[in-house]
Amino acid sequence: MTNMAHKQVVIAGGGIGGLAAALASAQRGVPVQLLERAAQLSEVGAGIQIGPNVTRILQAWGLGAALAQVAAFPKQLQARDAQTGQVLGTLPLGERAQTRYGAPYATIHRADLQGLLHTAVQAASVNVRLGQTVQGWRVTADGLEVNTVNGPSVQADALIGADGVWSAVRQQLLGDVPARFTGHLAYRALVAQADLPAHLRSDQVTVWMGPRLHVVHYPVRSGQWLNLVAIVHGAKPEQSQDWDQAGHTQALMQAMGAVGRDLHERLASVPAWRQWALHDRVPVSRASDMAQGRVALLGDAAHPMRPYLAQGAGMAIEDAQALAQCLSVGNATVPEQLKAYAQARWARNARVQARAIRNGRIFHAQGAVALGRNLSMRLMGGRLMDQPWLYGGS
Repeated sequence: MTNMAHKQVVIAGGGIGGLAAALASAQRGVPVQLLERAAQLSEVGAGIQIGPNVTRILQAWGLGAALAQVAAFPKQLQARDAQTGQVLGTLPLGERAQTRYGAPYATIHRADLQGLLHTAVQAASVNVRLGQTVQGWRVTADGLEVNTVNGPSVQADALIGADGVWSAVRQQLLGDVPARFTGHLAYRALVAQADLPAHLRSDQVTVWMGPRLHVVHYPVRSGQWLNLVAIVHGAKPEQSQDWDQAGHTQALMQAMGAVGRDLHERLASVPAWRQWALHDRVPVSRASDMAQGRVALLGDAAHPMRPYLAQGAGMAIEDAQALAQCLSVGNATVPEQLKAYAQARWARNARVQARAIRNGRIFHAQGAVALGRNLSMRLMGGRLMDQPWLYGGS
């Protein structure tokens, strides 16, 4: 590979996107080093959905068997009215997703996905350095000098910022404003299915839509646990991401208002919630938003998005695949390789960002708009809920 004989790609960030990029690059023979600021890799408890566009990539990386051991594979996606409980539409998943898209629809605990990626990265002999915070870089005669807060600088041919929504790499590369608060608060919880009464256990993805709110829940950890996310409108809290059972439960129930009995019972069955203030950015508008020179951005550092299309982690994994493909192209300089990566990815990421924002408006609609949404879903059902443009490829 051109220009990689003596140096390497440095990836800032050991989350799902960074680990995926390290694995995909290593599998293609690209020398890579991953720097992660945390002293140990850990992921707070939350589930994620990964559509066939994502599971297809994980299987291609040889992770299909590991995924099957820890994920759940829901039989269907069902949309319901949060106030009446009425089923608005159903999209079969399971065998239909496998048949139509060539890969399954899976739901997984975020820590399980990070864990299987980390195991694969270790097996690929990637140099993972923990406790190393990338704070910037400078261009040298033959590459980059990547600086860390608490360690020696690292010589590299390329730097990939996979350091999340508050990315330091992004800040130096683009110098733009901080990520914006969306006005939405997410309350997340995990409950053992065995601790729930039988009628509250679930083997499907269910989305409840109501005025200025929605709730989604689905199985994780081979179906043994239920992941719940409730999203409401609200002011940005001074502190977030803490387990505060009484305070958060009361605040969530107050924000939910008069939801139907079925949804209320499900929310009341949760012993503790964790709160997030959701942030995003305007959709990517050009390739140079994702790469310039020898520096590129990946995942949330490039395109943080609202969770209403369930594709945040998915787009990071797609980014990782495209990055590795471009870095392994011979007869191209590193800036040319990274430019090709950005050109391959920016428009799709922008489309997903925009669609997620649009979905949020639909999920949280009120009045006549909500009535129109419900009518459309009852008439078209699964056809309206399917996403062939998204699940069919990357």
